Amino acid sequence: MNLSVVIPVYNEEATLAALFARLYPALDALGVSYEVVFVNDGSRDRSAALLREQFARRPEVTRVVLLNGNFGQHMAIMAGFERTRGERVVTLDADLQNPPEEIAKLLAKMDEGHDSVGGLRLERHDNALRRAGSRAMNGLRRRITRIVMTDQGCMLRAYSRGIIDAINSCEEVNTFIPALAYTFARSPTEVDVAHESRAAGTSKYSLYSLIRLNFDLVTAFSVVPLQLFSLFGIAVAVLSVLVYLVVMVERALAGAPLDALRTFWDRDILQFFLTGIVLFGVGLVGEYVGRIYQQVRNRPRYLVQAVLEKDPSWQEAKRSSSVTGT
Repeated sequence: MNLSVVIPVYNEEATLAALFARLYPALDALGVSYEVVFVNDGSRDRSAALLREQFARRPEVTRVVLLNGNFGQHMAIMAGFERTRGERVVTLDADLQNPPEEIAKLLAKMDEGHDSVGGLRLERHDNALRRAGSRAMNGLRRRITRIVMTDQGCMLRAYSRGIIDAINSCEEVNTFIPALAYTFARSPTEVDVAHESRAAGTSKYSLYSLIRLNFDLVTAFSVVPLQLFSLFGIAVAVLSVLVYLVVMVERALAGAPLDALRTFWDRDILQFFLTGIVLFGVGLVGEYVGRIYQQVRNRPRYLVQAVLEKDPSWQEAKRSSSVTGT
């Protein structure tokens, strides 16, 4: 198997027909053996039924993993990774914002010797607020985690078999797959890809979900937030000591208090400020402790309800019969 394409699906009933109509011709044109692994992430519309119908139409190249609930995009992709057989694996969203015809660009880049290729959306069709927020989070994430991804939100990506095997060996409860793959890659790179407006439906990521996703990304791959908070605490402590010494010297000299110093030394305002900082720090530490708690419980990351696939021996028997003429 040369190529596996993993597509998580969550309430994409309106776009699946168009996806099928464009995806399979694009893959057929590559001239390589391939499989498409759809992962239904607990959809509540007719997505699962449409995937079953597509499996019935193209069972030789289609596999469908039906999860028992909604476990999130990245866990759905992990479920797909564990069932791929291709030497190269491409991830693709089902909303058609990343055209399946662009898969050829990623594979051509891998032919140059790269083991991880990320898509770079040069002409995005999201709203201005989302683009600005994405750029800001990309810059912050790069400085904190040292993971170089120009467009972390683009899920059109290609990975070698070695990287997929390394990802499958991980047992993290919370993760961000493109960043995890980057840590394992020997020669990561990016390639420009097209970006289209959503064909139908709405984005499954709310503002809160995007904030949580980026917070997960930062805390899953770096302890820099804890270190920064510690440094800030040290700076506040040192500044407090300096201000205290100034006040003590002023009182010892029995001079009139400086107006600027009196304005700055507002105990109530300072108390509220420091209380907020402490609460933020407690919450930050709680995030890391919470992740440890989730990990040590060792619960299943996702539950598979069913897998629709042809028995691999069926294809082997088909090849054997064609050779023997039976």
